Amino acid sequence: MSQRPFKVLGIQQIAIGGPSKDKLKTLWVDMLGLEVTGNFVSERENVDEDICAMGKGPFKVEVDLMQPLDPEKKPAVHTTPLNHVGLWIDDLPKAVEWLTANGVRFAPGGIRKGAAGFDICFLHPKGNEESPIGGEGVLIELVQAPAEVVDAFAKLAG
Repeated sequence: MSQRPFKVLGIQQIAIGGPSKDKLKTLWVDMLGLEVTGNFVSERENVDEDICAMGKGPFKVEVDLMQPLDPEKKPAVHTTPLNHVGLWIDDLPKAVEWLTANGVRFAPGGIRKGAAGFDICFLHPKGNEESPIGGEGVLIELVQAPAEVVDAFAKLAG
């Protein structure tokens, strides 16, 4: 195999579809604190999309929360599968405690070492009666950021 002519530098965006943006916004905006920075509506793409952001400058990641204009038409933005999304977290135990107290459902397993050696846990893809806020079909991994990642983001926020 020849040498790869490019580098993956980080996450630019993730797009998450659901039947209703309201439930997606409850998690991503109200619980996780992302800012809605715009909206995009396209009949051709069958989408009503809120554009959210986390981070700034070169660390900014766009999170698009999508619902179909017509759930019977294609593209079916609300049924596109997504395995999971990983998010750097500066204080994982505090995040888990606060999110749990605010109705977010976690997948079984608690905080544990992940494949890359960082502490991780997962938000459940679906809420339930006891913890009604879930990932609306998307499994979300929370990852304890190492000191150098926390420092890089802190310097950027400066």
